Amino acid sequence: QVRLVESGGGLVQPGGSLRLSCAASGSIFSIYVMGWYRQAPGKQRELVADITNRGSTNYADSVKGRFTISRDNAKNTVYLQMNSLKPEDTAVYYCSQGGGYYWGRGTQVTVSS
Repeated sequence: QVRLVESGGGLVQPGGSLRLSCAASGSIFSIYVMGWYRQAPGKQRELVADITNRGSTNYADSVKGRFTISRDNAKNTVYLQMNSLKPEDTAVYYCSQGGGYYWGRGTQVTVSS
């Protein structure tokens, strides 16, 4: 049974940083694409960034240059470093494995002064 557990969310002021982590279990982590998605109130869930098993990355235009996705296959963990956070980044952030096949429960990120 695949399990994805996100952590690292919280309240941060505009311009601040957070690092999200997603620990995976129950699968051969290293072979799967891993992604971070987010969903703000009243909006559809959207892709923030993803990373292939070989480390190729893809970012939404809204986060390019501010967010960095990375993975540690030895730890079965994917990360999202978020810098220069803006109020519009406020959302529940979800980890996904396999391009949306498996999902975590999400972690809340709130950017507010």
